[in-house]
Amino acid sequence: QVQLVESGGGLVQPGGSLTLSCAASGEPLDYYAIGWFRRAPEEAREGLACISISDGSTLYQDSVKGRFTISRDNAKDTVYLQMNSLQPEDTAVYYCASLPQYRKDYVSLWPDAYDSWGQGTQVTVSS
Repeated sequence: QVQLVESGGGLVQPGGSLTLSCAASGEPLDYYAIGWFRRAPEEAREGLACISISDGSTLYQDSVKGRFTISRDNAKDTVYLQMNSLQPEDTAVYYCASLPQYRKDYVSLWPDAYDSWGQGTQVTVSS
């Protein structure tokens, strides 16, 4: 099973940027995609972006397209989420998770398809 550790969260002012990292270990990632999710207080978990480790296919939730960018560094088994123009409503705990693939371009933001989750990193957007 893949183990995931998020980092890079913190406090940022409105309009600022932050890059989250998700370091993976435990299994080769050739047949996995990695997704980023978030959960704000009293809100449902929300899928943000997903990237196929092998071929780089991506999927974004419409509300973050153009503001968030997902990328991967296969040499480091790490996936990043670059977040720009952050607003207070982006405040949440951010999680990465691993998605087993049946084909290399398979990406999804359906949480139930993911089999392993990190512990999360807090992002707070406030002045």
